[in-house]
Amino acid sequence: MLARAATGPAAGPALLTVTGAIGKRNRGPFDPALDQMMHKQKLAFTDAFTFDFAALSALPAVTIHPTLEYDGKVHALKGPLLMDVVKAAGAKPEAGSLTLRAVDGFAVDMSVQAARRQRFIVATHLDGKPMALGSLGPLWAVIDADRIADLANKPVNERFGQCPWALYHIDVRA
Repeated sequence: MLARAATGPAAGPALLTVTGAIGKRNRGPFDPALDQMMHKQKLAFTDAFTFDFAALSALPAVTIHPTLEYDGKVHALKGPLLMDVVKAAGAKPEAGSLTLRAVDGFAVDMSVQAARRQRFIVATHLDGKPMALGSLGPLWAVIDADRIADLANKPVNERFGQCPWALYHIDVRA
């Protein structure tokens, strides 16, 4: 399964599209007629790498346990490290930046160093269950804010401003 994730097109619906400074491609160019959400969010690209749920699940996963702002409770979030996802798309970013985009258009720019230092994950599971579209998923770029000193000292509702839920696009810039 990992070989397919790294080389071939997604077998299931693409959940995550990675564009920019990547070395692998399994999707053709942006189509303004058929890529309506991307068109409305003013995206454009000549090629990309996409992941379906199986491809993301085939990557090594980590589990974090942050207190979430929505209910003030600790939850288990599981998924691959964001930098492992970017690397699986063929990016080799030692420096540079990422833009993480959610389906509602919310976008976060961050340095590769920040993504690595804060150990962002692309969460696919919440409390052992796949996340659904319409909740926080199906993908959520998230951190274990309780274990990051600069964030743990903030009120819980101020810890996740860099964490787009319903993540669907990552742009990699070298």
